[in-house]
Amino acid sequence: MPSVIDVEAMTRAVRWAQGRLWIDRIEATIEAHTMSTAQVREACTIPGTSVRTAWLCRDKPSMKQALREAGVPTAASAAAASAAEALAFADQVGFPLILKPRSGAGAADTMRADDAAGLQHALGIFGARGVESIAVEEFVEGHEGFYDTITAGGQVALDFASHYFPNVLEAMRTRWISPEFISTNRIDAAPEYAELRDMGRRVITALGIETSATHMEWFFGPKGLKFSEIGCRPPGVGAWDLYSAGNDIDVYREWALAIAGGGTGSAPSRRYASGIVALRPSGDGHITGYTGADELHRQFGEWVIDAHLPPPGTATQPVEAGYMANAYVRMRHPDYDTLHGMLDAVGRTLHVHAA
Repeated sequence: MPSVIDVEAMTRAVRWAQGRLWIDRIEATIEAHTMSTAQVREACTIPGTSVRTAWLCRDKPSMKQALREAGVPTAASAAAASAAEALAFADQVGFPLILKPRSGAGAADTMRADDAAGLQHALGIFGARGVESIAVEEFVEGHEGFYDTITAGGQVALDFASHYFPNVLEAMRTRWISPEFISTNRIDAAPEYAELRDMGRRVITALGIETSATHMEWFFGPKGLKFSEIGCRPPGVGAWDLYSAGNDIDVYREWALAIAGGGTGSAPSRRYASGIVALRPSGDGHITGYTGADELHRQFGEWVIDAHLPPPGTATQPVEAGYMANAYVRMRHPDYDTLHGMLDAVGRTLHVHAA
């Protein structure tokens, strides 16, 4: 084994592997092998995520119990291996409830139950899929976003905050919505983010995360700031591309530096807010064309990072396939509110026709 790790070579390898959907595709693999990999590391005394941390980041009820014990504000939750256990939790907490697999990532398998009938329906779906145990959670009202970091030695070396419009569960269930998420460039300047950053650091400490990428979901509403869940992994949906474009930084390289050398090498500039708007086809089938693209290019072309507009004849993907499954546009701008308005305009004006 060479005595010096070639960080530049590692970076090139990461870049080669990246692709537009690279992180999304490896999420399932990471989740499936997290525990076994952590067990091998501990047995061989290899530095990395511990078995305890891997378990807590994978098992949602255990994660939230550990964080409640550490004083982190989270929604009430429990593991349910039977309908009786889920109904008992509903009697205690009330509706609506959120149901999801105990492990896994993303919103595709997450369901909301507004009453006992909805709960029984969701339990039937999970049962048909062979899911033996689920996480049942209090529904938390409020705006949803995420806080992503690269940590080194248990300390946050880089961090980014992003906002969903609308919340993910609604976005992944409603065709006419053109959902967005926007990474803010105000995280250093706006005092409101201090509470979020403090919570993120407390979560990382409580779960024992050392050197890793992290992806943490949060809500802010009538009950204040609430932790949702965290993965000891990078975010999906090309978020690191947006962070790189908005901050004059190569986040992939910084990740390689943290893993190989124990720390990052650059600070984010916070020069731009950056975001994505997903564009859903008018129906299922094949894309037949687009309207509005030329006008939007004339208005906002200088602020476009990239656009993915599959050619006519391309088969459409279902809404629940995600933000990058069909067409999308990614943009940046020095002013967060201006960027939000531009992404809204793209969502209203650029139409994807299908038949």
